[in-house]
Amino acid sequence: MLPRTNLLKPIPSKAAVYDQLVSEYGEKFSEEAAQYAIDNLVADWNANALAKAEDYAKTMQMSKAAIYDQLISEYGEKFTPEEAQYAVDNVEADWKANALAKAESYQETMSMFPGAIYDQLVSEYGEKFTAEEAQYAIDNMS
Repeated sequence: MLPRTNLLKPIPSKAAVYDQLVSEYGEKFSEEAAQYAIDNLVADWNANALAKAEDYAKTMQMSKAAIYDQLISEYGEKFTPEEAQYAVDNVEADWKANALAKAESYQETMSMFPGAIYDQLVSEYGEKFTAEEAQYAIDNMS
């Protein structure tokens, strides 16, 4: 049996760990060896997803919906939908402040007008903030 460790730094999702173990650009373990490691790894995947969500909220000022999508993305963190939902349900973030930070960034770096910023903030292809969060941002931009 593998030793139990108390990891101080959150590790990625189960799928991301597995992919790194079997990758020809990563650890190059066999699928069997990687699966054995995953099956015997002691980790709190919900806590790991939550740590990632908090990082995205604080450092990238992402919306709740955008964080969820990033956490479950096959090109992102590869957490399960349940782990991602746990994370966004439990992350402590000020979503209105995040929307405001994004709005001000668009205004400063792209010289966008408020209407265009609002559209970007609420777009399913953009930032995915709620209408209330986006309106707060527009109303409070400097």
